[in-house]
Amino acid sequence: MHYDAVVYWNKGAISEINQDSLVLMQALTSKGRVLLAAVCDGMGELGECASGYLTKEFTTWFEDGLLDALCKKNPVCAIRRFVERKVYRIQCRMHEYAENCGQEMGTTLSMLIIWEKKYMLWHLGESRIYRFFQCKKAKIRTKARGNMKDLENMFELENVNELEEPTKYIGSVGFFLPDFETGTIRSGDAFLLCSDAFIRRITLEEIVGVLTPKKMTEEVCKRRLREIGEAAMRRGERDNMSAVYVRASAHKKRDRRSIKEWVKYLWTMLKFWQENMSCKSRLEKEDAA
Repeated sequence: MHYDAVVYWNKGAISEINQDSLVLMQALTSKGRVLLAAVCDGMGELGECASGYLTKEFTTWFEDGLLDALCKKNPVCAIRRFVERKVYRIQCRMHEYAENCGQEMGTTLSMLIIWEKKYMLWHLGESRIYRFFQCKKAKIRTKARGNMKDLENMFELENVNELEEPTKYIGSVGFFLPDFETGTIRSGDAFLLCSDAFIRRITLEEIVGVLTPKKMTEEVCKRRLREIGEAAMRRGERDNMSAVYVRASAHKKRDRRSIKEWVKYLWTMLKFWQENMSCKSRLEKEDAA
């Protein structure tokens, strides 16, 4: 399986800094190709530190631990256990750091791991995860058992209160376990991970119409993500905006014409070598005579 991935990162209309952090990494291993993508939306005075610290930890884990986990007897279970332990340790460190500074800090987490045809999702907070099916409408994955809810119900009921303030996040207050889901991804399917500001002023129909994965290339996706961000700012969005779009595709087929040309080239070289050897043999016989 091959993965086309594009990122969008913008500090917004009025912010001086972007408290969002992104991760996008790929590696080709003996167990197949693996991809890690994550969007973290920082909150509070130390939001930039919280989101940056979280992405740094998972970047280090991708380089040092994730590739080893793929060699386990049950890689999915091993990866899930490690992520949950990592999130717990990170929250403990954030709590300790916030107590010393006298300030609160926190970040959302929307993370995707794809290993060949298997995907794993972790979600906590008010960010978004969309899954696009080839030639079908986009849906939002929420729970490990795979039930689907629309955009409003998911976050109104589970991760924000009546004032649209986040109630679940990775930070210095309490401990929350991210929602988890795993499943199979097919060629042509795609995922969009983004902060809430990226699509807060964009309708689901608009997102589906713009980011449907059919015939989507990296250049087209870059342009469309940028257009969504610009449209959100024109409609009054001021917050930081970040997004990662990942599309799965089958391995590219070999070009039969190029193979034929290569065979033709080898056949020509073989004939040239035979003629050369025949000429050399004839000259040797003439010299001997």
